[in-house]
Amino acid sequence: MGYIILAIVIVLILIIISIYNSLVTLRQRAKNAFAQMDVQLQRRFDLIPNLVDTVKGYMKHESDVLEKVTALRTSWANASTVAEKSDLDNQLSGALKTIMAVSENYPDLKASQNFSELQEELRATENKIAASRQFYNDTVTRYNTKLQVIPANIVAAIFGFKPEEMFKVDSEDARKNVKVDFNN
Repeated sequence: MGYIILAIVIVLILIIISIYNSLVTLRQRAKNAFAQMDVQLQRRFDLIPNLVDTVKGYMKHESDVLEKVTALRTSWANASTVAEKSDLDNQLSGALKTIMAVSENYPDLKASQNFSELQEELRATENKIAASRQFYNDTVTRYNTKLQVIPANIVAAIFGFKPEEMFKVDSEDARKNVKVDFNN
């Protein structure tokens, strides 16, 4: 009888270890996915000074938009949570849309090689950001789902696993892609 109880205890311990390890793996994947997305978002913010410098001469009366973009870039450096970065990303998307829309009024700017190259860089970065957001949210969904299913939810509660935040778009304007193609 003692061997049966010992075998049951060993099996339970192995199950708990297996569940714990899968939760740790999923949590680490979610953190890695966020880091990958963060790299792409940072890349976009790094393109901003070049974009601002390129359009500054053409858009003198649009300085409030350019100042907002610069302020957002500064705020990005201080943001640490998913919610903060998501909010800043939404604000930047709106500001970039404004810059791109206003640039339509400046044919010389649209014809500038530097501006065209920045548009292409921004377009490529936006595509990478979209893919990174989807991967991050998919990974977080897998992790958060695992936290809620039996018996993993019991192990998660015992060891203090917490759900991760999804990367959200809060406004309808931010849900639209940044238009960076003016070749039409």
